[in-house]
Amino acid sequence: MTDAPAARIEPPSKLLALSELPRALAELGALPWAAPLLLNAPRGDGHPVLVLPGFITTDASTSLLRRYLELLGYAPYGWELGRNLGPKAIGRQGEKLIERLEAIHAETGRKASIIGWSLGGVMARQVARRRPDMVRQVISLGSPFTGDPRATNVLRAYESLSGQRIGDHDTQAQLRESATTPPVPSTAIFTKADGIVAWQNCCEPEDAATDNIEVYGSHCGLGINASVLYAIADRLAQPEGEWAPFERRGLRALVYPSSGHVH
Repeated sequence: MTDAPAARIEPPSKLLALSELPRALAELGALPWAAPLLLNAPRGDGHPVLVLPGFITTDASTSLLRRYLELLGYAPYGWELGRNLGPKAIGRQGEKLIERLEAIHAETGRKASIIGWSLGGVMARQVARRRPDMVRQVISLGSPFTGDPRATNVLRAYESLSGQRIGDHDTQAQLRESATTPPVPSTAIFTKADGIVAWQNCCEPEDAATDNIEVYGSHCGLGINASVLYAIADRLAQPEGEWAPFERRGLRALVYPSSGHVH
């Protein structure tokens, strides 16, 4: 008797996709109410944090997140590579992004944490594999780094604007690499109400230094969602070399519906 083939993961529904903008605006509007809690989040130790934007967006999309990290005591950096159009922005092998990381390391003399939103999280994992000596940890926000790459509502736009075809040999090799665990601690933050990519593709494989944190929200609001910002603050505040999974007992369990590994 053979096992039944795994069900194909489908893109989110069109209705969910159409609701992305109003939901993201609602998340932004809720931030003032969450400000007291966010400003009492664990403080930073001053280490550099490189923040990578999502597909077709720029550093402007991560400005609020970087400002929050600055208030907590970190040294946040934008990627300074313009609009995120995949290989067109970072180079075919990510060389431009690696150069950005190396410049930050040379300036600060410290390992950087890397936060990547959507496609930016896929890139964060890639650069962590290339230069693990310069990366403290990786945090991805709704990043589809595993599973079927066709399970997204922006596939055609991605292939058109990036010039990268999912079926190409090089792309397939990158996808296989992307699904493997990074050589540094890595946390995937995701929402099951993601209207852009299938949430099942945004979860880390189980490993000693990986974790998944589910939040309530939209894909387009992940970088301005109060629960996401607090979780990021919690992850970044861990002393270097003392990474541990996210704690969600007590009241946290109401805000973070699941944490740990998704199978």
